[in-house]
Amino acid sequence: MTDRQNVGKLYGVGVGPGDPSLVTVRAAELIGKADVIAYHCARHGRSHARAIAERYLTGGQIEERLMYPVTVETTDHPGGYRGALDDFYREASERLAAHLDAGRDVVVLAEGDPLFYGSYQHMHKRLAHRYPAEVVPGVTSISAAAARLGTPLVEAEEVLTVIPGTLPEEELAARLAATDSAVVMKLGRTFPAVRRALERTGRLAEARYVERATMDGERTGWLADVDPDGVPYFSLAVLPSRVAALDSAGRPFAAPDDRAQETSAQEDRASDDRAQETSAQEDRASDDRVQEASAQEAPGPAGEVVVVGTGPAGPLWLTPEARGALANATDLVGYTTYLDRVPVRAGQVRHGSDNKVEGVRAEFALDLARRGRRVAVVSSGDPGVFAMATAVLEAACEDPYRDVPVRVLPGMTAAHAAASRAGAPLGHDYAVVSLSDRLKPWEVIARRLRAAAEADLVLALYNPGSKSRTTQVASARDLLLEYRGPDTPVVMARDVGGPTERVRTVALAELDPAEVDMRTLLLVGSTQTRWVRRGGEREVVWTPRRYPEQ
Repeated sequence: MTDRQNVGKLYGVGVGPGDPSLVTVRAAELIGKADVIAYHCARHGRSHARAIAERYLTGGQIEERLMYPVTVETTDHPGGYRGALDDFYREASERLAAHLDAGRDVVVLAEGDPLFYGSYQHMHKRLAHRYPAEVVPGVTSISAAAARLGTPLVEAEEVLTVIPGTLPEEELAARLAATDSAVVMKLGRTFPAVRRALERTGRLAEARYVERATMDGERTGWLADVDPDGVPYFSLAVLPSRVAALDSAGRPFAAPDDRAQETSAQEDRASDDRAQETSAQEDRASDDRVQEASAQEAPGPAGEVVVVGTGPAGPLWLTPEARGALANATDLVGYTTYLDRVPVRAGQVRHGSDNKVEGVRAEFALDLARRGRRVAVVSSGDPGVFAMATAVLEAACEDPYRDVPVRVLPGMTAAHAAASRAGAPLGHDYAVVSLSDRLKPWEVIARRLRAAAEADLVLALYNPGSKSRTTQVASARDLLLEYRGPDTPVVMARDVGGPTERVRTVALAELDPAEVDMRTLLLVGSTQTRWVRRGGEREVVWTPRRYPEQ
């Protein structure tokens, strides 16, 4: 039995990205004093980690070469690739354990940092609970790549995402779209898929390439210019900070110019004035603002307008695609309440306005895009459901905006969010109707409600009431009671996903218009919708998928 008082100590030592002079003082000390130096390598027998640490070796140490049985090739191991590696890690850890039991200190060399995609971690998990262990951090390849590019990775509140290039292409695209900055590691044979993912997310133009950072043969450049046939494993794709770099005079390269800032300030002042005026005055002020902004800058190279659905509430409801579009925009345009849900980013200009000027807002966004700006029009829920996508496309189909690129990115709808809170009331056919009579007469709304009720559809009712519209809910309730029983469940969902969320179910006959406002969405069940209390849980509402035969 081993004397636990006289066992050796295990060290996981990071030797940095390649340049031996980047080995830390602590790492150099331990390498020089160790009884055993261990390192991983492929079947060719060469170890990058040992090559980096070579100048710190004494020549009299025991060396343990831990050779992987497979790397990227296939194996006939009965457990497959994972089984072959598990057997290798177990055997390698027992070889090191024999030295530790004999009282020898063991240093396991690791390129970069030992616990950052490092082979050492597999030894650590198998041995650290049995022997004294210490991990010595090292300079990562990410830090080395950023230093070689001379470009900040992240600044202020930006988010850095580290992504293995071995992920499926769809997953790569989703993660690239959702982040500010990114580093994609383990390129080599994965490079074509990584490049396609960058292109699909519109981020190829900003992607940088770093090969063998701080090593012999180092190469940097724009990723779009790289020949995929010559990309080694030791290379990275880097999406650096989007916060503007500074020129020699300390001015932002990509920051909005004085005219854009002046326009934004004028908009803010006009918006404040509009809030105190009538809707007609708001429209005129907005028209003046757009004309003034257009006069200040003549149309230049076309930018783009992306209409982004942010879901019913905050960041948790954003899709990765929407998150990426918001981060990539130079300008954000939208109703001020919705803009406030989007994190502030340095260099972006925010153009907030009232919620009654959708058409003017759309034209303003398109004018910005004509001047080369990347514009995100922010819309709650899904932008194509009673929201900004229609306003933007309506304007974009007219001169002078026909050539401005426009994309619409979907979002979680308020109806679906509310339904998820209640159970599954939309499990069968349903209709979506807005009760607002600002853009259509009440007679049309009533006719559509009657048709949906006669068809026995579940109803999702948007915009049910406001300070200026107080009769629609009662009128809709009374109309629906002609076709529905008084006990028909009605889900009242207010501010779903927000800080004042409240979701409850009432009988149709007991629906009180005084409890409904513009932030409330109503889901009215069909004759088949069930309203059930499950044990100690709250009530759930669901509509069967199967409809009975007549």
